Amino acid sequence: MPDKVPAEAAATSFLPYGRQEIGDADIKAVVEALVSGWLTTGPRVAEFEQAFAAHCGAAEGVAVNSGTAALHCAMRALGIGPGDEVIAPAITFAASANAALYEGATPVFADVEPDTLLIDPASVADKITARTRAIVAVDYGGQPADYDALREMARERGIALIADACHSPGATYKGRPVGTLGDISCFSFHPVKHMTTCEGGMAVTDDAEMAAHMRRFRNHGIDSDHRSREASGAHAYDMGELGYNYRLPDVQCALGLAQLGRLSGWVAARQKIAALYAAALASLAEILPLKTHGDRTNAHHLYVVKLAGHVDRDRVFARLRAEGIGANVHYAPVYLHSYYRARGYAPGLAPVAEEASRRILTLPMFPAMTAADVERVTEALTRATA
Repeated sequence: MPDKVPAEAAATSFLPYGRQEIGDADIKAVVEALVSGWLTTGPRVAEFEQAFAAHCGAAEGVAVNSGTAALHCAMRALGIGPGDEVIAPAITFAASANAALYEGATPVFADVEPDTLLIDPASVADKITARTRAIVAVDYGGQPADYDALREMARERGIALIADACHSPGATYKGRPVGTLGDISCFSFHPVKHMTTCEGGMAVTDDAEMAAHMRRFRNHGIDSDHRSREASGAHAYDMGELGYNYRLPDVQCALGLAQLGRLSGWVAARQKIAALYAAALASLAEILPLKTHGDRTNAHHLYVVKLAGHVDRDRVFARLRAEGIGANVHYAPVYLHSYYRARGYAPGLAPVAEEASRRILTLPMFPAMTAADVERVTEALTRATA
């Protein structure tokens, strides 16, 4: 018998897994930037950098045009290069590992904790070699990784610690805010993230020298930008290294500044939605939400559940989509993508991640969701897993 979708559910509007909020203040800020005379490399860039870094509790912010660019800038500032190894979790977006490839280094994949899908410090310890130069800790779903454990093993061996915090602005680890937990912390302002600049990212650090390096690197490796040369009345500049054009324009920084003031409220809304999900799903034996450790707060970029082993995840996914529920999957192990497979990576590197990736499902999560939306999702999920 074919699966049947209730007529009222099929007619309901589509509920995406993530969605940004754009309000009048955002539009006003963008328009003011458009008519200001500075569309890029203007005053709003530094203003956004300083405001976001202060929000995170960090000394320096470097605005770039994506979270991926932030990760790449971090690799360059830390001196990662050919012959080096960079450890990243198997379950993450590809950029967490790709940034090492951009600098000629080799990604090494650690396994994840089964109940959180965060990078497993024990697996990291097993993967460290004499060539390891950095660990990328991914705050999967919005929950910070175990930074104390990772920091201890990194410090002992002179290894850098990069916080891939693209999922976790506003979260805390043992009372410390995300943005203060790695040598460099990287954020994303993609439209489905907690706040948006359309596309964009930020690297934050307490190291002024690394911040200056990242600012040069985002600007072709050049030691000044148009605004600084205008201010000094100079025309000459020097390209000291091969960099990239990773600049974030003033117009987008204006949007980021307008959104930043609402970030804490949006994180609180996500946490409330997560609590509603947890209560609604508690009686469903086939569905297990991921665990949040008691010493952390979770910013809930994603709301991920694991389905019981006998449940066909792809069938559940298809049934939810048929009911207008924008379910998704985050993520397949990075090393199983064809690009990595063609370069010698093979199944078996991270067994926990591989098993989990066949069972995980991402449910809708964004601040404007209502209790009725959560009820709609859980009722559809109950039907889909029956």
